[in-house]
Amino acid sequence: MTSFSLNTWRQNPYVRLMRLDKPIGNFLLLWPTLWALWLAGQGSPDPWIVLIFVLGVIVMRAAGCVINDFADRKVDGFVERTAHRPLATGELSSRQAIFTFFWLILFSFLLVLLLNWQTILLSTVALFLAALYPFMKRYTHLPQVFLGAAFGWAIPMAYMAVSESVPHEAWLLFLANVCWVMVYDTMYAMVDRDDDIKVGIKSTAVLFGHFDKFWIGVFQLLFLLLLTWIGQAYELGIYYHLGLGIAAIIAIYHQRLIANRQREHCFRAFLHNNTLGAIIFVGLVLDYTL
Repeated sequence: MTSFSLNTWRQNPYVRLMRLDKPIGNFLLLWPTLWALWLAGQGSPDPWIVLIFVLGVIVMRAAGCVINDFADRKVDGFVERTAHRPLATGELSSRQAIFTFFWLILFSFLLVLLLNWQTILLSTVALFLAALYPFMKRYTHLPQVFLGAAFGWAIPMAYMAVSESVPHEAWLLFLANVCWVMVYDTMYAMVDRDDDIKVGIKSTAVLFGHFDKFWIGVFQLLFLLLLTWIGQAYELGIYYHLGLGIAAIIAIYHQRLIANRQREHCFRAFLHNNTLGAIIFVGLVLDYTL
């Protein structure tokens, strides 16, 4: 009965529209947010603020997925990976999607009202970036930059909520996250590249072409160097840097996965970035705790 109920829940079109059945995006958005909360709170952020941000990540990611599917509703049916999404198949209408987006944004706004007024002001930028990103695939080959900014805006918000300031280290962490999103979302885009070219969708995977692996390596290196710089700025110790070392090994493994540009291997590399983000967080927590 439990299995049947879980399967029924996963097949619900609203669940699929919000990608609640695929939590990987929540984790990729959550790890940098947790890094920021722990750094801003010097290893002991307010648990109430942490809870608000965790819920906010889930709700805003769901809202981002809804508006993304709304923007892509006329092309998703022509892409193998997205052909069965609810708006592409007609299970849900555009009006239902916009209605869902509205309620998710309202809930996220109610969450941010529990924080200080400076964080509330910053949240307006988060809403703008979340709504803007899906439409950038029509106008620029760098939508991943906008996604990185949308995913990373929780970083200055976290600093402001915890310490009521956004120091330059917060912006270094924001930039590091943009580099990381460029890495894993380019891997993700490599899965759909052939279909995207046919329907006119732009991405870094299309832009980089045969140099995709090289540029992914460049952004992997920048990401790790920026995190190392942040570690020096906060005088973090062995556990944090050990986590970065393991993350570097994982990044090399990802390069091996995408070496032949096979769809399933590129997608596996994308998914495996969750492990990379988790290891960095564990190293950070251990460093502050031990």
